[in-house]
Amino acid sequence: MKNLLLIFVFTFSIFSIKAQEAIKDTTKVWTKKGNMSLLLSQSTYNKQWLGGGTSNVAGNFGLNYDFNYKKGGVVWDNKFILAYGLSKIKGAERTAKTDDRIELNSLWGKESGTKNWYYSMYFNFKSQMDTGLDRNNVKISHFFSPAYFQFGPGFLWKKDNNLSVNFAPAAGKLILVHKHFTEFGPSFGVLQGDNSRFEFGASISAYYKLVAVTNVSIENRLNLYSNYLEDPQNVDIDYQMNVVMKINKYLSANIALQTIYDDNSIKAVQVKEVFGLGINYLF
Repeated sequence: MKNLLLIFVFTFSIFSIKAQEAIKDTTKVWTKKGNMSLLLSQSTYNKQWLGGGTSNVAGNFGLNYDFNYKKGGVVWDNKFILAYGLSKIKGAERTAKTDDRIELNSLWGKESGTKNWYYSMYFNFKSQMDTGLDRNNVKISHFFSPAYFQFGPGFLWKKDNNLSVNFAPAAGKLILVHKHFTEFGPSFGVLQGDNSRFEFGASISAYYKLVAVTNVSIENRLNLYSNYLEDPQNVDIDYQMNVVMKINKYLSANIALQTIYDDNSIKAVQVKEVFGLGINYLF
């Protein structure tokens, strides 16, 4: 099933490149742009290869889409992120998941009368699409479990579409997990026997995108959250960096880095990095 999904994603990417070349946004209040990529890697070794190594194949699909609104004194920035990756090592019993993410960020702002400052309202949703297994092949997560929601009013400082900071001093956070993951203990911060956890605190979200050199763009996103109701000094951190190194219109190298610290889930820093060379399409 997973192999079929990978083939479908590859086929979809090729046809999308050809079908969407002529698509352009003609509206005046909406700005839409996106990046779709398919990164593939493959290594093969025969029995006589003395250097060592195991044959493997891997693929990662990514979609990063922005649709932003601006009219008068109102701005509304939206970002949708979709990522999924698989890796198969020769001799392994199962295909391993290398990436799995669904994320939606929405930030609405109304001019306050002070330059670059807005009254704001933000919403953030994060989850995954596929089952997650630990090193012992035990299921620890699946679709919409866990699912994270953040929302709240605040103040937005926005210089332009490439640089902004939002501060929400009264922000809610909701974590949903299926009860079978909390049957024998806590999971993702949700207590044993429960299927949800609500927090109330403060959030700071920052976004910065720059062109480092020609054809190399770096996108940075940082989210900080402090829970007033429990250990407010333990700040949750979620930092994401996405680097796109464009080779030509359809080929690029991509680096995606994510670092998370959430002591309710695990008292350690979580780090994920994905690098690949493959098909890339800007629209």
